[in-house]
Amino acid sequence: MSVDSPISIWEASAQEPETDQLFAGDAAVDVAIVGAGYTGLSTALHAAEAGLSAQVIEAQQIGYGGSGRNVGLVNAGLWLPPRQVAESLGPGHGPGFVELFNRGPSYVFSLIEKHQIRCEVTQTGTIHAAHAPSGLRDLQARHADWQRLGEPVELLSRAEMSGLTGTDVFHGGLLDRRAGTINPMGYCRGLARAAVAAGARIGTGARATALRRDGAHWIVETEKGVVRARYVVLGTNAYTDALWPDLKRVFTRINYFQLSTAPLGPEAAHILPGRQGLWDTGRIMSSLRRDAGGRLQIGSMGRVIGRADKGLSHRWARKRLARLFPALAEVMFEEAWQGQIAMTPDHLPRIHELAENLYTPIGYNGRGITTGTLFGRALADLISGKPGKKLPLPVTAPNPVKGGQVLSRVYDAAFTANQLIRSV
Repeated sequence: MSVDSPISIWEASAQEPETDQLFAGDAAVDVAIVGAGYTGLSTALHAAEAGLSAQVIEAQQIGYGGSGRNVGLVNAGLWLPPRQVAESLGPGHGPGFVELFNRGPSYVFSLIEKHQIRCEVTQTGTIHAAHAPSGLRDLQARHADWQRLGEPVELLSRAEMSGLTGTDVFHGGLLDRRAGTINPMGYCRGLARAAVAAGARIGTGARATALRRDGAHWIVETEKGVVRARYVVLGTNAYTDALWPDLKRVFTRINYFQLSTAPLGPEAAHILPGRQGLWDTGRIMSSLRRDAGGRLQIGSMGRVIGRADKGLSHRWARKRLARLFPALAEVMFEEAWQGQIAMTPDHLPRIHELAENLYTPIGYNGRGITTGTLFGRALADLISGKPGKKLPLPVTAPNPVKGGQVLSRVYDAAFTANQLIRSV
């Protein structure tokens, strides 16, 4: 049974059944994994497939954090243009990292196919929409980067954008044919099902409360027993708590809210007819997509203020849809929710080795589906000692963000003000 049902429209509409199993008590394994989101479940799946025993420890339910609250866009690359990523990481890791994340969606889609995960998958691409002429100039530069790499990313005119999206408000866009959309909770539950089938154990309803060394092993203490493991992976990202001192200070936490309409009829068939997910170039980004049930999901940075049927976020969503699609009749919203994003100062993720055999990938900057899946596989490869395998990023020590908590509050105030302004 869900702890907070539903946490998003994706939990309510997921075709994959819940696979939650309450934590069974003391265990001894090769690798203990804290967090049953994309990172933790991918680590467990790939570790189990490599012959390691794995125990996932989850305080709430599978997909309770950012994974089950995601927008569901399976994007290639990062927030940053590929050239900037390569330059930031240097010649040792930059080219390989860019190539790995260029192919990120194809790996996610391969797992969905291999394990027959029911998650409403589309592979028709995603659209980065220019909200203004300045946004179009940025997209033109990004397009040039992708063209130099020979990637199937198309620069769209205003008229082409209108045909793909059903609105003429955007100044142009990028269509990335490598990408697609999923029901993010369905994908999360499917990873869990695959991990259990491979031999991993997943225990929900037990919060990890302490970590300590005992000789060559780690002891993970929970409210319902202890797990003894040679390796530990913390897969908590933006939902990191006080389990490891000051780890939650290495990123700035921001909220992202979404509202979902009730299923719409033929009058909305012109909106994203190919079901590509969309996000724009605005400084306070917004997103739009259409799910398999004919609902529209619209979101932006910030918290849900109010409920699905009334309040500030409801007014913002109603106004936004009316601006995008003035011919669309007023719609009913049936769910509203928010998730948390871990942002780093340079918009690059991190892999930290916090102590011997204790790892955490963190700071996904809103790209959790591909990043969590790929980093989980990479950590499983490292732990299992696969020859020739190396992590996609250099392992670094945690570096707290100066004023990160203050920044979170400043951003929250700015995002709330944006909802107010856009709701008038």
